[in-house]
Amino acid sequence: MSFLIINIKELIQVEDKPQRMVAGSAMSKLNTIKNAWLLTDGCRIRDFGKMPVPEAVSVMPDNERVVIDATDKMVFPSFCDSHTHLVYAGSREIEYIDKIKGLSYEEIAKRGGGILNSAKRLHVATEEELIGQAMVRLNEISMLGTGAVEIKSGYGLNTADELKMLRVIQALKTMSPVKIVPTFLGAHAVPEAYKGRQGEFVDMVISEMIPQVSSEDLADYIDVFCDRGFFTVEETDRILNAGMKYGMRAKIHANELDYSGGIQVGVKYNALSVDHLEFTGDEEIECLLGTETMPTILPGAAFFLEMAFAPVRKMISNGLPVAMASDFNPGSSPSGNMQFVLSMACIKYRMLPEEAINAVTINGAYAMGLSEDYGSIARGKIANFFITKPIPTFSFMPYAYGSNKVEQVILNGKMIHSPEAK
Repeated sequence: MSFLIINIKELIQVEDKPQRMVAGSAMSKLNTIKNAWLLTDGCRIRDFGKMPVPEAVSVMPDNERVVIDATDKMVFPSFCDSHTHLVYAGSREIEYIDKIKGLSYEEIAKRGGGILNSAKRLHVATEEELIGQAMVRLNEISMLGTGAVEIKSGYGLNTADELKMLRVIQALKTMSPVKIVPTFLGAHAVPEAYKGRQGEFVDMVISEMIPQVSSEDLADYIDVFCDRGFFTVEETDRILNAGMKYGMRAKIHANELDYSGGIQVGVKYNALSVDHLEFTGDEEIECLLGTETMPTILPGAAFFLEMAFAPVRKMISNGLPVAMASDFNPGSSPSGNMQFVLSMACIKYRMLPEEAINAVTINGAYAMGLSEDYGSIARGKIANFFITKPIPTFSFMPYAYGSNKVEQVILNGKMIHSPEAK
C-alpha cells in the first residue's frame, strides 16, 4: 500500500540530504515546505514536494494507493522518544502523595519506595501481565505522535527479573508498530538484599547479568544510573567497560541529583547519550563538545520532581546538540506524551519551537542510533509521520500544550490511528 498526501499546509522537518543530528545554532533552523505533497511506497517515504503533484506521480499506477487531503493540516515526522522505562507493573501514586507532603525523591527511595517499589511489583508480575500493560502505553503514545521509543530494563534488580523485562521488550517489538530499542539497565539501583554490599551487586551485574543478556541478544545498549546515592563513577566505569566487551554501547543516567561525574565517564566510553543533566556546568559542556554523545534532557522528570532545569540555552549556545525525551516511568515521570515534552522544551527551557522540534525528532532518533531511518521527512526513510488536526502554524504544537493535535498516524507506511477507524 502507498499513501499520497496532498494539500499539506506545511510539511515539517524536510531533508534533501539527511543529517545524523543538528547542534548549536543549527537547531534553530527547521526546513519545511508549504502547500506540499508526500508519497510513500510500502514502508518508506518515496518522494515529496510542493503542490501541485507532478503528473508523473499522479498517474503512477498503484491500485492500492490511498489519497489523503490534508488541507489546513500539517505533517510532522513521528516523535523519537529516546529514554523511557515503559515496561513496569502498576503505578506509584502513593509515593506521589508522599511527595506532595514534602518527602524528597531520595527520602522516598530510602523508605523502600522508588525503584525498589517497582522492582517488588515487577517480580510478582507475569510476562503476560507486563506485556498487556505495556501495550496500552505503547498504543497511547503512538496516538500522541511517538513512532520510535527506547525502553530500558532496570526494575528487575536480579538476573531473572532483568531477563524477564528484556524478554517482554523483545515481545513488544514484534507486537507494536512503534519502533522499539531495548536497553539493559541492571545498575538502576542497589536491591535491598545487597544493602551494604553494593560492590558485590556490581560484580553480579558484570559477571552474571551482562553475559546472559548478551547471550540472548536482548539489548542494544547498556545504561547505568551514575549519580549521588546510586552508582559511583568507578562502578559505572567497570560496568560500561564490561558491557562494551559484549558489544553493548553505553547510555548513561547522569547528573540528575548532583555533579556526579557521570557525563565524563559516559564520554570516556563514547556513550550514545547522557541523560537527565540537571547539574551541568562549564566542565561538563566542554567535555561533551566535539564528541558523538547526545545530551538528552528529560523535562517530565524535572517537572514532576520539581528539580532544577538543565541549562539548555547555555548548552546550545556553546554548540552542543540537545535531545528531549519523556522518561516515561511510574515514579518520576508517569507520562509518555511527547507533545507535552515539546511544550516543556519551550516553556521551561526557553527553546524556540524549531529547536524543540529538532530535539524531539532527529536528535531523539540519533540518541537511539536510528537517525538513518527515522526522525525526519527524507526520501528512503521509514514512513513514520503524523498528520495534525487543522492548526495555524507549527509553533502551535508546543503552544497548545493541553490538547492532542494529532489526527492521523502512519507508522511503517501503514495507517495506525485515524478518525475514520474509530
